[in-house]
Amino acid sequence: MAERPVTVLNKPDAALEMTLRPSVFADFTGQAKVKERLEIAVQAARQRGEALDHILLNGPPGLGKTTLANILAKAMGANLKSTSGPTIEKAGDLAGLLTNLEEGDVLFIDEIHRLQKTIEEYLYPAMEDFKLDIIIDQGPNARSVRLNLPRFTLIGATTRSGLLTAPLLTRFPMRERLDYYHAEQLHTIVLRSARLLAVEIEDTGAHEIARRSRGTPRIANNLLRRVRDYAQVRGDGRITAPLADRALAMLEIDQNGLDEMDKRILETIIVKFAGGPVGVGSLAVAVGEEADTLEEVYEPYLIMEGYLKRTAQGRVATELSYKKLGLKAAAAGQPGLF
Repeated sequence: MAERPVTVLNKPDAALEMTLRPSVFADFTGQAKVKERLEIAVQAARQRGEALDHILLNGPPGLGKTTLANILAKAMGANLKSTSGPTIEKAGDLAGLLTNLEEGDVLFIDEIHRLQKTIEEYLYPAMEDFKLDIIIDQGPNARSVRLNLPRFTLIGATTRSGLLTAPLLTRFPMRERLDYYHAEQLHTIVLRSARLLAVEIEDTGAHEIARRSRGTPRIANNLLRRVRDYAQVRGDGRITAPLADRALAMLEIDQNGLDEMDKRILETIIVKFAGGPVGVGSLAVAVGEEADTLEEVYEPYLIMEGYLKRTAQGRVATELSYKKLGLKAAAAGQPGLF
């Protein structure tokens, strides 16, 4: 029997990601209260013919901070210039960005909590008075020059707002926090993404992917792509609930959305550290992962689902973790036993 022809789409991952991003508020699922407040701000600014106030978007990775920045810029009919905190290494980099902005433009700084403190000092007058003070020459010939900037909107995105200094925080009139999504909302997102990717999917198949996506749209879209591959190679191309279950099991993602690293973290706390408390530095070394990655990527979901507690002394595994892994509670400081 002749093989079916395979159509190969040579589309880069970045371009594919952009096709799945909503471009207008109507297509953005979830975060209803945040979306309503932002829509009102956009409508009011457009009626007054002014630029939007500066906005800080806070929340775990993958919840839509970058997507909202793009939607806001489009809704305002403005150009969007994007950068990230770590890439702005000196004041000249920031000055170049700000002086190239036009009236009403949106400057999006991802990971704004990683801006150097000296760079922040230059942002204060730029955000508040739309002026930029730069130093020309060095030593005795050094002099300060003040440049007028067009009225622009700064949208900052951060996963750790607690690392932002108080002077920078107070210069954002609008501060919005994005929360994890419910399975029903992710179900809607998976169906929309499947339609855009021309993937045939059953409602139950979309639900299976959604409920294992850790409350995160980015993870839902990533899992959809991997399940699509599995359906194409091991099935007839149609994503059903049983097929999605087999595909996700192959990816080592269990019924609760926990992956291999999640389980390694919990097992390490229970077996090697007698259930905790254990400091994040020691835990990072034990599981072979960066401490920042544990804090920003893995811990929020484990804490939200009740598998982990974060205390002043360190991380502690909950009773739910023991049940999940089939381990018994440690006795008198002894390691946990199977």
